[in-house]
Amino acid sequence: MQKTALVTGGGSGLGLAIARQFTLKGIRTIIAGRDEEKLNKAREIIGDNCFTAAFDLTNLSGIPGFVSDLIRQYGEIDILVNNAGINQKKEFTEVTDEDFHRIMTTNVSAVFSLSRELVKHMLPRKSGCIIHISSMAAQYGIPKVIAYSASKTAIEGMTRAMAVELSPHGIRVNAIAPGFIYSDMTAKALDSDPERKAKVFGRTPLGYMGQPDDIGHAAAFLVSDEAAYITGVILPVDGGNSIGF
Repeated sequence: MQKTALVTGGGSGLGLAIARQFTLKGIRTIIAGRDEEKLNKAREIIGDNCFTAAFDLTNLSGIPGFVSDLIRQYGEIDILVNNAGINQKKEFTEVTDEDFHRIMTTNVSAVFSLSRELVKHMLPRKSGCIIHISSMAAQYGIPKVIAYSASKTAIEGMTRAMAVELSPHGIRVNAIAPGFIYSDMTAKALDSDPERKAKVFGRTPLGYMGQPDDIGHAAAFLVSDEAAYITGVILPVDGGNSIGF
């Protein structure tokens, strides 16, 4: 029986790569995000078996209705990938309360609310799979990203707590912690900061940046039957960065 997945932030980057790998495995995949035009372009790249759902996840009160609409349109959702997230690079003392709460709302509160609503539908079926996206910012200290670091550390705690509570009911919960993954934006940022670039590669044993598909392959594995006995895991996909000297 064909499974259905929802991937948030699926219009670009890691979300798009995850959605593409899912569809290649025969999983019907709904990509969600705020920008309908971006979602439509992503659907063209991904191809068949990909569908779009435009929604702003910071509208927490609207999430129950969003989930109900999706299930009415597509039937039960078997897989959720909470990939949508935002970051901000700012000196610690310059981060405002509004900055901090904005990032926590998108990266933590929306993840919690969306997971809660979908789990309500997974519980009666005693089946489901959820993947959260963490970060190296939860593995070690990175300066100037205090709110992002706090949010991703919260995600790892949420992953473990959800796994312990939900796994007895057949719902597996895991997280992927990407290392430095190639994009035009990251390449440009590192090229403009040679010291940071040297630091990144100096502590990455494999010595090069990952590709978005590396995250896509990891996600496809974690939602597969081959990973049926894996739950509560934070999987670094980082070329060894998190354990590098």
